[in-house]
Amino acid sequence: MQGRFKRDGSASAEPEPHGGTGPMAGSSSPQHAQNPGPAPTGDAGDRSGRPGASATPPGTTPPTAPVVKPPKGPSGPGSRIALRNWRISTRLVSLLALPVVATTTLGALRINESMEDMQQLDNMKLLTEMTKQATELAAALQDERDQSAGPLAHKSTSDYTVAGYRTRTDRAKTNFLKASDAIDKASNEGNLQGVRDSVIGIARDLNNLGTIRQSAFSAEGNATQTVEAYHRLITHLLDLSQDMAQATSNPEMIQRTRALAAFSSAKEYASVQRAIIAAALPANNTTFGDLSENDRAYAQSALDTEASETATFEAIYGNERAAELLKPITKGNPTIEATDLYASRALSGKDGLKKLDKRSYRDWVDDSSTKIQQMKNIEHQLLDEMEQKARALRAESEREAIISGALILLVLGVSLVGAFVVARSMIRSLRRLEETATKVASERLPELVKQLSESDPQDVDTSVESVGVHSRDEIGRVAAAFDDVHREAVRLAAEQALLRGNVNAMFTNLSRRSQGLIQRQLSLISELESREADPDQLSSLFKLDHLATRMRRNGENLLVLAGEEPGRRWTRPVPLVDVLRAAASEVEQYERIELASVPATEVAGRVVNDLVHLLAELLENATSFSSPQTKVKVTGHALPDGRVLIEIHDTGIGLSPEDLAAINERLASPPTVDVSVSRRMGLFVVGRLSQRHGIRIQLRPSDSGGTTALVMLPVDVAQGGKKPPAKPGQGGSGGPAAAQAAAGAAAARRQAQQGGGALGAG
Repeated sequence: MQGRFKRDGSASAEPEPHGGTGPMAGSSSPQHAQNPGPAPTGDAGDRSGRPGASATPPGTTPPTAPVVKPPKGPSGPGSRIALRNWRISTRLVSLLALPVVATTTLGALRINESMEDMQQLDNMKLLTEMTKQATELAAALQDERDQSAGPLAHKSTSDYTVAGYRTRTDRAKTNFLKASDAIDKASNEGNLQGVRDSVIGIARDLNNLGTIRQSAFSAEGNATQTVEAYHRLITHLLDLSQDMAQATSNPEMIQRTRALAAFSSAKEYASVQRAIIAAALPANNTTFGDLSENDRAYAQSALDTEASETATFEAIYGNERAAELLKPITKGNPTIEATDLYASRALSGKDGLKKLDKRSYRDWVDDSSTKIQQMKNIEHQLLDEMEQKARALRAESEREAIISGALILLVLGVSLVGAFVVARSMIRSLRRLEETATKVASERLPELVKQLSESDPQDVDTSVESVGVHSRDEIGRVAAAFDDVHREAVRLAAEQALLRGNVNAMFTNLSRRSQGLIQRQLSLISELESREADPDQLSSLFKLDHLATRMRRNGENLLVLAGEEPGRRWTRPVPLVDVLRAAASEVEQYERIELASVPATEVAGRVVNDLVHLLAELLENATSFSSPQTKVKVTGHALPDGRVLIEIHDTGIGLSPEDLAAINERLASPPTVDVSVSRRMGLFVVGRLSQRHGIRIQLRPSDSGGTTALVMLPVDVAQGGKKPPAKPGQGGSGGPAAAQAAAGAAAARRQAQQGGGALGAG
């Protein structure tokens, strides 16, 4: 079926009788290959004929690069003792003394240091707010874990307190994630990358909170499993206070962050004891609690660690200051003293709870929460002190920066007044050099390159006008060097124009010669197919026919690289369905391509061959980068404004957003022909062909995975080369018609199946 399918797809079109054209399955004649068309200009996408870039006819001597003429303009630097001939270093050294330079440098360093301190303290402010939210979330998780330990351990899942504390936790989680946006923005500017990674890890861990809740305290006699799961989340949140040390180099702020981390850790271990004992105590005070050995050992370790972290906090914060701060939990509160004594006895050995008075988990949680609340107050006080200290340090840094800046401005002001006279002699020469260089870069050189690309390089005036600065100082030498660079650039541009013409001519000759041979091969294969009756042999001939068709398309790729028009042309409009069939016939896995709901519209004859080529490249990639067991679906939609949208869907692995953006950019603006084009020729050819006829192409991901290629045919292409009369109130590019077109395209895409692939492999 392959050979018939290929020729059926182009049967309705009629080839031109002259001009080196042929049928859809054909190619240019060998005679045409001997006389290639003009090569492109410096813009690889320009298809206008230009004698300067055309191929060299056989038997003629290839042109050579023109000789660059010497610069024109007056000369004469004047007297050596003239001020404008002084060396720039001499002028500056004569004016700026070493103390001024030293003062300016030191002041600038001081300002830079102050600015860095201010930035660090701004980051500290962000982290302090972030740590507050993390602390609130950690406290909410602690309350949820501890308050639900008793009810869930005794299967009281209907206890309203469990749901209430979980709601509070979810609210604190939302606030924490919102506060992380500021950290994310700061990390995008190059700061706090490590903190951002920690926040991302915490957010990922918080996604497991639902799983922890489902199995919370469900294992009888093993409350450690649930407590440890909550403990890991809380520990990650509290570690953010350690990350705050990354935001500043101030020793006092670093000390405060370490102290906060140690105290928050002590508070967490006190909460762990509350949860373990609550899970072991009964719902009422009529029976003794049952604490497993595993839970007891875990809680005893938490008790010891709490004492260790508290001692660490005192050592970092200062024993006297810490003792004053810890008074609410260490002295004078009988409830806290009683709960601490109860916990130490309960965890001191096996059956410790049975040696104490009978107690319910509600009573225990209420009493032990007194200490936790006091520790929470201390924690907030530490955060407030850090925030106040950060504000004070920032104000001090800002004040130092202002003073240093004022001193630098004063020194520079005096220096600039003295340097004005000397600098004025330099400004005129520099300004002339700047204006001339800008004019050469933006006008003269591009215009000359354009002329060299459009005409024979030998017919272009390549003389270089001098900058006009002829002093003996560095500016004069730079001007002379710029003249040399300008001449060299003109010479290279002439050589490049000649080289591009020769390369494009070689591309064109090679392509047209191979096209003639491939056309003869296709004719011979078609003749053999018509005389062959054996199904197996006929199938092999069809495969050979198909390979030759693909070879012809690869040869036409060379013509596109050279900016040439293909040899195959059409005079009459061709139905869109035939164009799609012809494109499918040039794809190796054509049997996987499925056409559906193609509108009854015709494609302008001048675009048929290029559109077949363009669609074949897209279909080739769709089949190459998707599973062989899947179909590649092609659909068409006629839009109300006369345009036609073609969609190619395949179910491949899809593309990343970065790759999609890069591919779409290359499709919209094909790059200059270079070595990279040969590696992704399909991408380049599709972009060039779409630009040639105003066809818009875009790749988009599909909801079901993979990629969809959208091909938008303009009105003059989709309507057989004729533009339909404009309807009242209908604009060409906007208004209701454009909105209806976009809505129709969106609806069609939603109904179509999506797919994936990678463009540019062909």
